[in-house]
Amino acid sequence: MSAPRLETVLRGKGTEVVIGHDRPFCLIGERINPTGRRIFQEQLRAGDLSAIERDVKAQVEGGADVLDINMGVPLTDEAELLAKAITLVQQLTDKPICIDSSVVEALEAGLAVYQGRALVNSITAEDERMEQILPLVKKYDAAIIALPNDSDEIPMDAEKRMVLTRKIFEVATKEYGIAACDIVIDPLAMPIGADQSVVNTFFDCVSQIRDEFGANMTCGASNVSFGMPGRHQINSTFLPMAMTAGLTSAIMDTRTPSVVEAVKAADLLLGHDEWGGAWIAAHRARLAREAALTQ
Repeated sequence: MSAPRLETVLRGKGTEVVIGHDRPFCLIGERINPTGRRIFQEQLRAGDLSAIERDVKAQVEGGADVLDINMGVPLTDEAELLAKAITLVQQLTDKPICIDSSVVEALEAGLAVYQGRALVNSITAEDERMEQILPLVKKYDAAIIALPNDSDEIPMDAEKRMVLTRKIFEVATKEYGIAACDIVIDPLAMPIGADQSVVNTFFDCVSQIRDEFGANMTCGASNVSFGMPGRHQINSTFLPMAMTAGLTSAIMDTRTPSVVEAVKAADLLLGHDEWGGAWIAAHRARLAREAALTQ
């Protein structure tokens, strides 16, 4: 018998987003991240946050429901920078935020200034990481993304990932009092170009987590296509397939219309878009934009 489907509630300053199996797929905009962006890193070191304003606008206009914020820039005070970025973003949008850092002090600084109910990205099944971060999640009433890997390896088989997922739920709920609905599992999307079996393993893991825990899940959507040509086409096929297996959100670049539209079409076909209202509204808006460009 399958577990009841859980819902994860996030809040910004004025918007509530509910991630759930019977809800529209949750798009977590990934762009506010300096990784691989040399100019952005230089701007942040100089105290220039203007690129964040452009990234917020682009991600929200593209359809992001939640904004992931990572300020991991070498040679900076990440805690201070993350707190400033979160404060700025909350002045620009009422969307909920996913606070993304591997530095415990930065996570606490971000949670301390955040107005609403955040999603924290992330923990693993390592005891030390859970000991460091889960008390903060409980203290600030946040939700948490958890990855089923440990200090030994990133498991390549679904069975080991499930063992570690069970450990995460056991520890988080029983030792730290985190509600099961506030644990969002990342089942580890891996590059298809490195191993042809990884996507089927991912789908298998997603289905098992949905059935055993009823939990919500997310992933780094672009990981699957890394190193391959035609990445947008791969991503726009992968996500609807993952949705049928039970994936309920993804961290992705919402500036890519083909991928966003594929997700919205899947929402419609899976019955998560009542009477096709969102699909029809998006189609009309697109036609209006195209008409405006020809005038």
